[in-house]
Amino acid sequence: QVQLVESGGGLVQAGGSLRLSCVASGRSFTTYTMGWFRQAPGKEREFVASISRSGITTWYADSVKGRFTSSRDNVKNTMYLQMNSLKPEDTAVYYCAAGHLGALVVRQSTAYNYWGQGTQVTVGS
Repeated sequence: QVQLVESGGGLVQAGGSLRLSCVASGRSFTTYTMGWFRQAPGKEREFVASISRSGITTWYADSVKGRFTSSRDNVKNTMYLQMNSLKPEDTAVYYCAAGHLGALVVRQSTAYNYWGQGTQVTVGS
């Protein structure tokens, strides 16, 4: 099992930056593919980014490609999401997730076994 705790959310103006962190407790962090998802009010949870166990491979939603960067530190059991050039439409609760899954399903929330509690990101216009 793994427990996930996100941090780093907050209020930022459009064009600004934030860095989210997701700390994992428990064993075998390096065996998990990690993902970021977000959910805005009245909308379904959507895929944002994912990173492979080694950190070498990343996947992004088209809406954030070129603006967001996912990384991980397997020594610190931590995953990061660097968010630049933020837009009001990025406003949402951001969740990190972990699972044993293959590359073909990284965009599917149902493929992940463990979830954090979420952190709010609000981008003002």
